[in-house]
Amino acid sequence: RENSSENILSSANRLLLHEGRLMLAESTRLLDVYVFLFEDFLLITKIKRNKKKYGGSDTSLIPVCPSLTPELQSFIREGGFCTVLDQPIPLDRLILKNVEPI
Repeated sequence: RENSSENILSSANRLLLHEGRLMLAESTRLLDVYVFLFEDFLLITKIKRNKKKYGGSDTSLIPVCPSLTPELQSFIREGGFCTVLDQPIPLDRLILKNVEPI
């Protein structure tokens, strides 16, 4: 969404520390998510796969931002995209716990 007062992702001073895929346990189901860990908040996005392929069989022509990880670039070329799942979580309000694998 565009917000005329402030665009939280456009800060030139914000540093992306890590990004990658995770499985999010949401009540009774597991959700495939892609997270972005910035120096001040965690952004959780839902991975969606587009049923339609972009025109033709050569998907290498789809423009992709070079600063994205190869995994995310490949996912976008395959017609996938990410939508923001919820509001960004400020790191000063985030509690992490180590859990055993299921």
